[in-house]
Parts: sequence; structure tokens; C-alpha cells
Amino acid sequence: MTPRYDWTAQEVLNLLQAPLVDLLWQAQSVHRQVNPGYTVQLASLLSVKTGGCAEDCAYCSQSARHPGALPTPAQTLGVEQVLEQAAAAKAAGAHRFCMGWAWREIPNGPAFEAMLAMVQGVRALGMEACVTAGMLTDDQARRLAAAGLTAYNHNLDTGPAHYNQVITTRTYGDRLATLQRVRQAGITLCTGGILGLGETVQDRAELLVVLAGMNPHPESVPINALVPIEGTPLAEQPPVDPLELVRMVAAARILMPRSRVRLSAGRANLSREAQLLCLLAGADSIFYGDRLLTTPNPDLSKDQDLLRAAGVRWQQSPARQTDVSRKPGRSPGQPVRGRL
Repeated sequence: MTPRYDWTAQEVLNLLQAPLVDLLWQAQSVHRQVNPGYTVQLASLLSVKTGGCAEDCAYCSQSARHPGALPTPAQTLGVEQVLEQAAAAKAAGAHRFCMGWAWREIPNGPAFEAMLAMVQGVRALGMEACVTAGMLTDDQARRLAAAGLTAYNHNLDTGPAHYNQVITTRTYGDRLATLQRVRQAGITLCTGGILGLGETVQDRAELLVVLAGMNPHPESVPINALVPIEGTPLAEQPPVDPLELVRMVAAARILMPRSRVRLSAGRANLSREAQLLCLLAGADSIFYGDRLLTTPNPDLSKDQDLLRAAGVRWQQSPARQTDVSRKPGRSPGQPVRGRL
């Protein structure tokens, strides 16, 4: 299957607005080619630095500009605490361990040195390591690569036209520049978006155009649904229609065939049937554990029951590996070429 990088907004809009049964059929056809064994990766996410972020993201409880949104004081976990959590996640079956820091841009010094130690520790456990910590410098990206970082998460959140309605403290270009630095350092990309930010279907299409215009495509594409949090500007947003999430997953699978499409935030609010539809549509990773940074996530046993009911296998940490992960077939060192 030859990937495309020249999708137009109209083509993507046509996908998002296609009859659902036709969209699912097309997504299934793609997904069964690239993931014939229907294997789902389990990832666990931990908030290392919680709260106190200088950004003004309207959806986020960790922004210092929304002081009433986070009920607990800002805190930062130490290296040993994080590695204990990583070991527990591995024992529960997680293959990738993701760590989040509420920074606009992580400073050099003790905080960054601790991050490097955490990455090295997670890799020593035999797990993939993913980090999200805002903007990076070229040198920081290179040092993270040298520490063994598997992936860097830096979501675009929404389409470029809607972006400044959600965030004003960092531009869309800033986000793309960070992804460029990560790619050039040889780290794989984890970047996606959030539904329910007041965007239109056109905005969603334009987000997917930017992601699918990157050459190579992001190795990981998280699809999130807003979890409205009291005290944030988007606290009163209506819930995302689950079928809209299904459509977004299906379109991402068609546009970026070999990317791992991650069913991420908001999954706790989905019915069992809606989650199964997302798996059917091409989601091949879920976040596994009781929290996603500051929002809830389904219970571990419920997730295992869901995957068994769906008849899919899950990819576990190498020490407990039961399935062979697919090879992405592309170089992580090629530049990002997201089209605005």
C-alpha cells in the first residue's frame, strides 16, 4: 500500500461526511492489510509534573491560568517513583510507557536531567518510552534520542484555522517546529488532535490534512475526545457524539495507513459498543490504566474484557510478548512536511 501525502481538505471532508457504513468498510479494508492479526498496543500514561503550566490551552486543567481547575497542588514525581509506576504498568501488560510534564518548554537543568534518567529507566525495563513536555530545543531533542526515547508526543489539537480559538500562548507553527526537531533527532512522532473544542467538521478535515501531509506520516496519531473540566474555558462544551469519534478514527486510518491510531482521552465516556466501533474503524492502540494525566480512564479488567470480546490480541511488553508488532517500514529521520 503506497501512502499519500497530498490529500486535500475537500477529499478528507468527503471521507468524514461519507455514509458511516461506507466509511467503515473502506477503513476496514485498509486496516486488515496493515494489521492482519488485529493486534492492539497497550500504552500507559503517567503525569510526572502536574499543574503549573504557563500555556493557556482552553481544555486543560493543568494551566496556571485556570487555577480552579486542578483540585490538587502542583507536584512533580521523582525518578524512582516514575520507574516504579513504569514497572507496575509493564506487569499489567503495557508495552509503551508515556510520561507527561506540564511545561510550555522544559528547561535545561535538574528537571531535564531527571527526564533523561526516566527515559533510560523505562527503556531498561524493555518498554517503549514516550514523553510529552511542550516545546524542545534541537539539543534537547538530540539528548532525548541518545537516551533512547521512542516517541515524543506533541499534539496539534485542532485545525490551523481554529487553533487560536483554543490556544494563544503558542502558535501552530511553534508546534510544527517542535515536531520537526523531534523528527530530525530520529525520534518517532506522536501527534494528533482533540474533538469537541468547538471546531467544525472542516476544522477536523484540515487537521487531518496537516497530519497526513507529513512525510513520513506520524508513527502515532492519538484521537482524543474532550473531557470537559470544571474551571476551564471549555467546561460547558457538549459531549462529543461517539460516532464522530468513530468517523475521525476511520478517516485517520485511511489517510495514514501504517500509523498507529490511538484511542485516547474521552474513552471512559464511551459505551462498550462505541469503543468496539472505534477498534473496527482502525484504532490499534488504547491507553491502559486508571488515569490519563488528570482525567479518568477505564478499569484494566474492563479493557481486557473489551479486547477479548472484540476478538483482538494485545501487544505487550517484550518480556511478556505474545504477538509480533508490525514493522512501520519508514525512516524516523525524514523531515516533517505538514501542510498549512
